[in-house]
Amino acid sequence: MIIAELGPDVERFPSHRHAASWAAVCPGHDESAGKRRSGKTRKGDSWLRVALIEAANSAAGRTKDTYLRSQYLRIRRRRGHKKAIVAVAHSILVSAYHVLQDGLSYQELGGDYFLGREDRERITQRLVRQLERLGQTVTLEPATVEAG
Repeated sequence: MIIAELGPDVERFPSHRHAASWAAVCPGHDESAGKRRSGKTRKGDSWLRVALIEAANSAAGRTKDTYLRSQYLRIRRRRGHKKAIVAVAHSILVSAYHVLQDGLSYQELGGDYFLGREDRERITQRLVRQLERLGQTVTLEPATVEAG
């Protein structure tokens, strides 16, 4: 479906950003007075957008230990289901664009791609806050590593 809508020659799009904008799955940028606001995505190629959203739903819900699923779970936690699905659809389109443009094969980054990219301190603080919201008292002690 992506090839049918974009065409086999993606040279008509100068970059993956242009293709994402044409398909209406590009990230929005609405800011006023230093505040970032969320907005609706515009109408683009409806067939391609629907196909990308379906593929994103499938990748987010029916796969395990993949980059797209981990991206979905990471974004859903703070932005919600629909925004996470559009973000995954954007990633699918960008990947397809580069596969068609460069003739490369798709390289799966894996489900643990985002684990090393997030600061351990931030992860710890987030998990402590979650436990405190659940009514638990948390005391942190550094783990000891046993020589073996």
